[in-house]
Amino acid sequence: MAEFDTIAAISTAVGNSGISIIRISGPNAFSAADRVFKGKGSFQSYKSHTVHYGKIIDPKTNIIIDEVLIMKMAAPKTYTREDIVEINCHGGYVTASKILDILYRQEIRPAEAGEFTKRAFINGRIDLAQAEAVMDLISSRTEKSSNIALSQLEGKLSVEVNKLRQSLVEMLAEIEVNLDYPEYDFEEITSEKCSTKLELIKKELEKLIISFSFGKILREGMEVAIIGKPNAGKSSLLNRLSRKNRAIVTEIPGTTRDILEEYVNILGLPIKLIDTAGLRETEDRVEKIGVEKALEVINSADLILFILDANSGFEKEDRDILEKVKNFSNKTMFVVNKTDATDPEKFNEIKTEIPECLETSVLEDSGINTLESEIYRFANKSETDMDNQVLVTNARHKMLLTDALKGINTALSAISAGMTLDIISMDIKSAADKLGEITGHMVSEEVVLNIFQRFCVGK
Repeated sequence: MAEFDTIAAISTAVGNSGISIIRISGPNAFSAADRVFKGKGSFQSYKSHTVHYGKIIDPKTNIIIDEVLIMKMAAPKTYTREDIVEINCHGGYVTASKILDILYRQEIRPAEAGEFTKRAFINGRIDLAQAEAVMDLISSRTEKSSNIALSQLEGKLSVEVNKLRQSLVEMLAEIEVNLDYPEYDFEEITSEKCSTKLELIKKELEKLIISFSFGKILREGMEVAIIGKPNAGKSSLLNRLSRKNRAIVTEIPGTTRDILEEYVNILGLPIKLIDTAGLRETEDRVEKIGVEKALEVINSADLILFILDANSGFEKEDRDILEKVKNFSNKTMFVVNKTDATDPEKFNEIKTEIPECLETSVLEDSGINTLESEIYRFANKSETDMDNQVLVTNARHKMLLTDALKGINTALSAISAGMTLDIISMDIKSAADKLGEITGHMVSEEVVLNIFQRFCVGK
């Protein structure tokens, strides 16, 4: 276990609350607590993993700062594998800051961003993939994204990656033994045997890489742009999907002039809905800016919902919008709204132009469940089984898995070309090293520093 100094930070969010939690970790945690905490008996005498009531005082002035509950947790059975003290004080910035100021005079320094979790990683309690999952769990927007982060924190991705890496390491060891000690009676490792093993590893890597497209959406969310002509029902649809009156809805075309964003949960997916200004030619300067912004959103969105009005049929404005999205057909979903009061003739106009469209009525709440299911299906194109498959959600992990796959493919090509095992082993080692970077077995200090800098201070 590494030797560190003692650190402290507020681990709860800043602002008024029932309690604030101050975390202390390091070799001086208990002695510092003994100097500032007054309760029943000496803090040093308390058993590990127990909670005690008392007061925090300023040792300099003996002034009482707050009534608190204090927890003592002795290494190594702690988050950082160091001695840890957690002080539960009354919420609010002032009280917590006063206690921190006192602690900083007790051979304790302020914790850096993510330093508690960094110590957990360095001390071997968690690997790097698990450490990254901590932040994913904190920032989860839906139950599904939370469950994925929790599974990675428990080490499910790490187990899978370590298994593949271990297979490569064992293969390298077999190659090395056969090359260095040919006179001994070891089981011979041949190019054919290597090829068979590498093909199996390749399949597993490909499966993990494919899962990223859906995993990324679960982690970061998906941008869905709602477009259409003025008064087609875009804002009404946003209000229905978000289950709140977020956008102003009137019968006046051009009511929405700016971009309106709302985060929603659709079947467990974090979705950013973007309501845009109605796309049409206009002389109104403000509306014109809104139209320009809407066109920008079309380019960047993951999915486009093109809303058509069943009452007005397929008009010139619809045709103009269709022209604007023709290069985005792979991410455009057509939705016909207002089917509750439609003119059959007008509706048929739309069906003729766009046979494959979803039918909805926001007013009657019909077709909405189908629309949500289609959005989910679009996001999960790979039909990933969340319950039975390890999902990759982190772009760094995906990049390293891709690099590892390149190494495997290069090794397989070398085998096909009749290269010797010592040449092939270089590509196998490269693949193993890339997998090691995911869990932290083979990672630079710069990468570690960059990862933990993105954490909040108290974690």
